Amino acid sequence: MKERCKHQKITINSHMAFKQCGRVAKLFALLCVFLLYRTLPSIQAEKHSLYYIYTGLSKPVDLPGIYEFTAMGLLDDRQIDYYNSEEQKKIPKQTWMKEKLPEDYWEEDTQFRKSKEQWIRKNIFSLMKCMKQNESDLHVLQWRHGCEVEQGYEPKRINEYCYDGEDFLSYDYQEAQWVAPVDTNLISKWKWENVPILKQHTADYLKMECEVWLKRFREYADEELRKASLPDVHMFARKSRNETQLKLICMASSFYAKDMMMTIRKYRTPLPEITSTEIRPNPDGTFQIQKSVEISEDEKAEYDCFVTHKSMEEPIIKKWDGKCLDCPTDTFIVMIGKWIFWRFGGFLLLAIVVLMVYFIMKKRLNGSTGPIYTMAPQTPGTSLSLNEQTPDQDTGSETPDSSDTNSVELISPQGEASSDDKSIVFPIQGRCWPNGCPKQDCIVVPTFHKHYDGMKTSNIVVKIETI
Repeated sequence: MKERCKHQKITINSHMAFKQCGRVAKLFALLCVFLLYRTLPSIQAEKHSLYYIYTGLSKPVDLPGIYEFTAMGLLDDRQIDYYNSEEQKKIPKQTWMKEKLPEDYWEEDTQFRKSKEQWIRKNIFSLMKCMKQNESDLHVLQWRHGCEVEQGYEPKRINEYCYDGEDFLSYDYQEAQWVAPVDTNLISKWKWENVPILKQHTADYLKMECEVWLKRFREYADEELRKASLPDVHMFARKSRNETQLKLICMASSFYAKDMMMTIRKYRTPLPEITSTEIRPNPDGTFQIQKSVEISEDEKAEYDCFVTHKSMEEPIIKKWDGKCLDCPTDTFIVMIGKWIFWRFGGFLLLAIVVLMVYFIMKKRLNGSTGPIYTMAPQTPGTSLSLNEQTPDQDTGSETPDSSDTNSVELISPQGEASSDDKSIVFPIQGRCWPNGCPKQDCIVVPTFHKHYDGMKTSNIVVKIETI
């Protein structure tokens, strides 16, 4: 058997193949037929197909849109006609089918569909009786026949049956015989082999009639395609799972040709590493496709989406505007800051360095004026105390208790004791002052002086005397 039913799904706008659902889930097999009616056809240039699908049920099902018998034609995965057991009328599903085919074509084919409906029902009950199945259960018989042509290859001819979601019988065109995948179907195979008119009709349709109608329908469809509007093409970027990258997306929709060509380009050069969703059907019978590529978040290259087809006079080129749809946006102040940094970042950095060097040099120069030396550390065993100097005390004289403890005197920058300071003294990092502190440890403390023009501060040298 050239192609197995269980490797496909029956669809409305794609290949109507058959999903293996198993005998236990019969209703699920039915839903696979009608509800999962779209698969994802791949892009194959100059490849065309024409298939007819017939589906019969052993009993009615109380589900909307599901009938005891349905039939439909598919041209390149697009539904072109439809028939069901309730309306019992074959109707066109494409405008060009209605315009190009005469009224008697639809009347004649309606009678053919009615006869196939009776034939499918008869075979369902025959199989149920042969397999001793309960009539209360739901059973499904599916039939698909048609052809597929591709340049450079032999035409592909298919005529196959599936029962309850499993392969039942298929016709081998090359060997001109029916094929049964399992032994339980050998009885039906033997019966059908002994109906010469059935074999002859099947072979003739697959050999000549199918390809003739495929060619005619393609001519009608191509004429309609040339009148159709151009596809809608969009290019945009979204956040990627990788925080440092963006996902650049090109999407085309509302086109009828499955062999539409699309690529993402960088500086007009096609990118090889592209992820594609392949062509997907739209509810209105048109198709869509989406391709994407990962790019660096801060990349400023020129990207575009290139879309073309043989029916188009010139390709569609959509450039990326450099924006991201779902990326967090910056505030106005942040944007201004980024712009300033981008334009003047180098100058700002240089100015900051120059200012830092300037202040460091200024501090060093200010710290080195006058006879100031490095800090002399406090010697172990000495204590620090502050002796307030009053006007009636001599400079450098000791307090009454200075003989018992180490004493500290406030020495003015001129080497004299400070007599006008009565405020709190806050020690800071000290330096040695040679005048007035010979051979003693000294620290510098700030003091606050009350003057007529306000509070003033100055550094005062504190002399530490060791007993």
